[in-house]
Amino acid sequence: MGVSGSGKTTVAMGVARELGWEFGEADLFHPEANVEKMRAGTPLDDDDRLPWLQTLADWIAERDAAGTSTVLACSALRRRYRDILRSSGAQLDFVHLAGSKELIGSRLLARQGHFMPGSLLDSQFATLEPLEEDEAGITLDLAHTPSELVALAVEHLRAG
Repeated sequence: MGVSGSGKTTVAMGVARELGWEFGEADLFHPEANVEKMRAGTPLDDDDRLPWLQTLADWIAERDAAGTSTVLACSALRRRYRDILRSSGAQLDFVHLAGSKELIGSRLLARQGHFMPGSLLDSQFATLEPLEEDEAGITLDLAHTPSELVALAVEHLRAG
């Protein structure tokens, strides 16, 4: 979990590869209306996000029912969004990739081919609610390299 540009996809793919789990990219589940809204520089609101989050929870639940462990790259910025994902019934553990707005902003400037413009970073940080003590998960500092983040996430998940 984390704001756009925090490296969720890179780290999640590495974790999935390391653990042999199925990878899912939450951005691919957005309806076209959401993508167009973000592409135009308009932040999503809860009415936009809630059906998308429920689709993700359903995806998790289906794989869990089949005995398939998953890694999902998803912003999951608010507690209530994570609660919807937890409604899947699967045991979830969040890995929050956290860094400064300046660091992530510089990454967004270098990123090409993504529908999420850097202009929405402020709204993402305003929406972000870090993991609370009663939420299963770990917060990792983006000062680490991607390979270090993968290793730390895998170590946490294996210990859990």
